[in-house]
Amino acid sequence: MIIKPKVRGFICTTAHPTGCAENVKEQIAYVETNKSGKAGPKNVLVIGCSNGYGLASRITSAFGYGANTLGVMFEKEPSERRSASAGWYNTRAFEKAAVEKGLFAKSLNTDAFSSEAKESVIAEIKENMGQIDLVVYSLGAPRRKDPNTGEVYSSTLKPIGDPVTRKNLNTDTRVVADLTLESATEEDIANTVKVMGGEDWEMWIDALAAADVLAPGVITTSYTYIGKELTWPIYGGATIGKAKEDLDRAAKAISKKLEAEKGGKAYVSVLKALVTQSSSAIPVMPLYISALYKVMKEEGTHEGCIEQIFGLLETQLYGAGELNLDAVGRIRMEDNELKDEVQQKVAAIWDQVNTENLDEVTDFAGYQAEFFRLFGFGFDSVDYDAEVDPIV
Repeated sequence: MIIKPKVRGFICTTAHPTGCAENVKEQIAYVETNKSGKAGPKNVLVIGCSNGYGLASRITSAFGYGANTLGVMFEKEPSERRSASAGWYNTRAFEKAAVEKGLFAKSLNTDAFSSEAKESVIAEIKENMGQIDLVVYSLGAPRRKDPNTGEVYSSTLKPIGDPVTRKNLNTDTRVVADLTLESATEEDIANTVKVMGGEDWEMWIDALAAADVLAPGVITTSYTYIGKELTWPIYGGATIGKAKEDLDRAAKAISKKLEAEKGGKAYVSVLKALVTQSSSAIPVMPLYISALYKVMKEEGTHEGCIEQIFGLLETQLYGAGELNLDAVGRIRMEDNELKDEVQQKVAAIWDQVNTENLDEVTDFAGYQAEFFRLFGFGFDSVDYDAEVDPIV
């Protein structure tokens, strides 16, 4: 079939297998060009492995350090009449490239929140990997089913306290207008913590530890975004912020356990704002990211997922120097985004942007291009008018 992008709201409902493979190929090339040859992880589990930062973690581990990798994802398979989700194609392209390098690379397509997923992963590790020395937790799901009670929780994107009105960009209509987010209830907060907090990360580490599949000195990290003044009302001061606080709590609890049992460590790693399938769904973020890209590209400090994760492993998790930790103990990778001069320039754009000058004062074109690349569209090397087999 001929596969073209079909966008509904903040998601593209189609994905191009050849384009997704090209996306993976470009990230592999970046890592292989920049790798230092230093020691790093050898057996890696990535929970949420198929897109964005999780995919970049798997690519960096395999092609930067020669690691065997096991991934957990929840993706739509292809059929003769429809394409798979982008994560499916990304994962298949990664596996093919890794196996060609002589590396072990397997992925389980399952609900990562379930007990069955943990059991399947442990069985796979025991059979093919031995012990894991790096566990990356990179899930971005809107709902979670508690494996113990069966209750389903849904996260919300709401401020705590008073309602918040902020400029927002409707990426479908390209209209910039004020958007009011209503205040969260206590139930909203509790449910969001259940979905986006640290409980499931803890459950994964507990299960892996109990099965004795964690190596001595194991490292685990979970990814987060915090932001600053412009995004604070929808992050730090909102339901997501409470979930992030719980993530910090979990990191301390996991670290205490790992230090005692394995001499290991857990970190929350704070990454920069980027176009991902998760961030595109969050109100205000598309406009903020469009302004941020404009400033950081002009300054020459813009980085994508692969640059951020390669830097995290190379200079922080497996670097020789001191970690760039904040007062809470998080690893900070978004210093260039949070520089006062960068935030001031972004704020100036924010104050003046409207529907008419959107393309002039922001990098919305760059935002859109990166959004479509998430789904395998917009690569010059791909002929999008040619027939392609959706089944991979």
